Amino acid sequence: MKEKEIERLNKLKEMEQQLYSKGFKNICGIDEAGRGPLAGPVVVAGVIMPENSMIEGVNDSKKVSEKKRENLYELIIKEALSYSVAIIGQDVIDDINILNATKQGVTEVVEGLKIKPDLILVDALEHINTKGIPYEPIIKGDAKCYAIAAASIVAKVTRDRIMREWDEVYPQYGFIKHKGYGTKAHMEAIKQYGLTPIHRKTFTKNII
Repeated sequence: MKEKEIERLNKLKEMEQQLYSKGFKNICGIDEAGRGPLAGPVVVAGVIMPENSMIEGVNDSKKVSEKKRENLYELIIKEALSYSVAIIGQDVIDDINILNATKQGVTEVVEGLKIKPDLILVDALEHINTKGIPYEPIIKGDAKCYAIAAASIVAKVTRDRIMREWDEVYPQYGFIKHKGYGTKAHMEAIKQYGLTPIHRKTFTKNII
């Protein structure tokens, strides 16, 4: 690994290193993918990485190419002490709203971890049920914290794979390209073909 990359990763891990030095052992990073799209689920992921983890390329998922994310996903889940993923579908999003659906996903992720974390670092969410485990919301955490960045990659890859599968069912919508986000092509497809069962009704009511 190049010196510059080691330096970048060490900076990304500064927050966690301070926490390890205070006696925290199992630190879980949690992030989501898919709060903004018009179709498909929101996916929440949590990972507990070893203290000495230094996977080359780990970063905010938005800063990593799709191909590289796929490779990093495999490395992260292989190295993680524990990881958990929650998939909250469009029906729940429509029923309880996207913020509450995301919070529900966080709770499900915590319940799904095989190791109980000492502390949870979560990207900007507050008032969440972490089953009594202390948590710290960090604004833009996926760009500031190694564990949250790793979780952001797991969440993003999981969601992208789901949307690629939906693309095979509804090829005319172009899900493989935009993953359900409100691009011009996606809006035009909705106007031409109507809504699918995976569209979020509360997000698309003003389009048709």
